[in-house]
Amino acid sequence: MPEPSSYESRGAIAGTGMGGTMDLAAGEAATLERVPGGPAGGGPDSRPRSLWSDAWRDLRRNPVFLLSALVILFLVFISLWPSAITSGNPLDCDLAKAQDGSAPGHPFGFDGQGCDVYTRTVYGARTSVTVGVCATLGVALLGSVLGGLAGFFGGAWDAVLSRITDVFFAIPVVLGGLVLLSVVTSNTVWPVIGFMVLLGWPQISRIARGSVITARQNDYVQAARALGASPARLLLRHIAPNAVAPVIVVATIALGTYISLEATLSYLGVGLKPPSVSWGIDISAASPYIRNAPHALLWPSGALAITVLAFIMLGDAVRDALDPKLR
Repeated sequence: MPEPSSYESRGAIAGTGMGGTMDLAAGEAATLERVPGGPAGGGPDSRPRSLWSDAWRDLRRNPVFLLSALVILFLVFISLWPSAITSGNPLDCDLAKAQDGSAPGHPFGFDGQGCDVYTRTVYGARTSVTVGVCATLGVALLGSVLGGLAGFFGGAWDAVLSRITDVFFAIPVVLGGLVLLSVVTSNTVWPVIGFMVLLGWPQISRIARGSVITARQNDYVQAARALGASPARLLLRHIAPNAVAPVIVVATIALGTYISLEATLSYLGVGLKPPSVSWGIDISAASPYIRNAPHALLWPSGALAITVLAFIMLGDAVRDALDPKLR
């Protein structure tokens, strides 16, 4: 049979994949050759793109994500190696310099106890980042497991978990912290982290439950079930990868909230306590003499605000990248 020409004046011939041919307009044939899986095949564009690859491509082009990521990386760096940008000790204080302003080697001045505000602000990042990251990981893990199992199995497990989450939602967070942490004698971050996980998992659980219920009804899950896939394989291989995106978005935004909550509890005197170094402790100590030494309150407050804002901006950027409706 004679071969058809590449393109006629108005049409082209393309294989149907079943031994036949079909007529295509020239523009349609050219488009078909370029799309992934088209007759041309090969090339980097022929590989199917996933939600995660599309999200990463969008994030790299988002200036909000880049700016917030740089701030967060800097905070993580000074949390791990605070001595890289300061040689002072946050517990070294000199009452003779109490409430003094900036001086050579002490750009932020001194607080009411004569401690270097710059050094304490740098070391305070370690507490905030540690509490925020650990609390977020604990909340995301516990909430995802409980909510995912409830959404997958349903029935009595779902009903019981829903009532338990309703009880936890009724507990005011700050009031619960004042009651629970007031009886704790440990002066480490772990009681604060445990409190946040205890009261924070219901929100992630609700989101994970709804996401799993939605993913469970998809055709590929029903097909895998019909082929004899076990419940564990269905949940781990088919449902969880497609239901985890909302959990990641909410957890990223909540990380900044947990940092703010730790500072609030420390300010109220039930979180971390001296001699621990925390932005909340420094803000509480500087509040009585805000008129005489506003710099002692300004710098830790500004560091806290920038940190919380950076994580919220990061969460918003991740949400925009992972939500197909916003593309």
